[in-house]
Amino acid sequence: MDIQDVFKHYTDDMRVVEDFIRMHQRSYVNLIPEIADHIIGSGGKRLRPLLLIISSDLCNYRGDRRFPLASVMEFIHTASLLHDDVIDHAVVRRGKPSANSIWGNATSVLVGDYLYSSSFGILAEDGDRTIQKLLAATTSSMAEGEILQLAKSGDINAGEKEYFSVIEKKTAILISAACAIGAILANAPETEIEALAKFGMRLGTAFQLTDDTLDYVAREDDFGKTIGMDLREGKITLPLIRTFKKCNPDEKKIIEEAVGNAAADSIDKVMSLIDKYGGINYSLEKANTLIEEGKGFLDIFQDSTPKEAFLVISDYVLERKL
Repeated sequence: MDIQDVFKHYTDDMRVVEDFIRMHQRSYVNLIPEIADHIIGSGGKRLRPLLLIISSDLCNYRGDRRFPLASVMEFIHTASLLHDDVIDHAVVRRGKPSANSIWGNATSVLVGDYLYSSSFGILAEDGDRTIQKLLAATTSSMAEGEILQLAKSGDINAGEKEYFSVIEKKTAILISAACAIGAILANAPETEIEALAKFGMRLGTAFQLTDDTLDYVAREDDFGKTIGMDLREGKITLPLIRTFKKCNPDEKKIIEEAVGNAAADSIDKVMSLIDKYGGINYSLEKANTLIEEGKGFLDIFQDSTPKEAFLVISDYVLERKL
């Protein structure tokens, strides 16, 4: 099985999820579905909804509640992207103009708020207090992660501990929740819910780690945004943290001057230093360790198609285009 086989196996389920996404983003204010569709329909792989569907399958729940809850995963993720792009002054998202660059910051923020509100409306209708509490804590953590990242913007002295705290809160926590919710729907034992939550946390952390690494080395056409953008925006990610720790004082000055600097020669100099000190390999090795730890949490489950799908997705996170 490869990643395309995973998508193919869950095509019918994901088609139902898409129907729920379209239904719940409707509004008599035409601008809301227009902006929501701009980002939801821009080529994302629906990873978070898919993980919830696979988790449900793994724990033998195939009832209808999984579909609207999977759409909630996409709405929360999309709302966070709309807000992130405003904060980052982004102009591109997934290779297309970002929503805020087209409709403005205020409108993007409000549509993000609408998607959050829609998500909790769906959760209220579902009525599961455990899932409601989990996603309330999850969205609070995501906001904390964004604030922490903002507070650390441009701080080249930020260490690995702060970096991992940010990506766990901003990205991994929602992926962890998606994996756990499938097990909760199945009334699975607490050991299985916890195992899937931990699997999702490792997977989500590795996903963001590889994403941050791709920012320095991916082909721009593949990655869908300007390479080196994190450095230009003052985001201090692991390849840079590792390089700054290893390099000499003169090289540290080069990095300090480049952070938040859009000049191409500054970016090139930093990329050369990252290559010199193995910042990319170091980061990818960390991601590989996380993926292997995550796979270990699946050992309590019997071999099955959904378990294999989780393993394939884990490998895919590491194999994305460099």
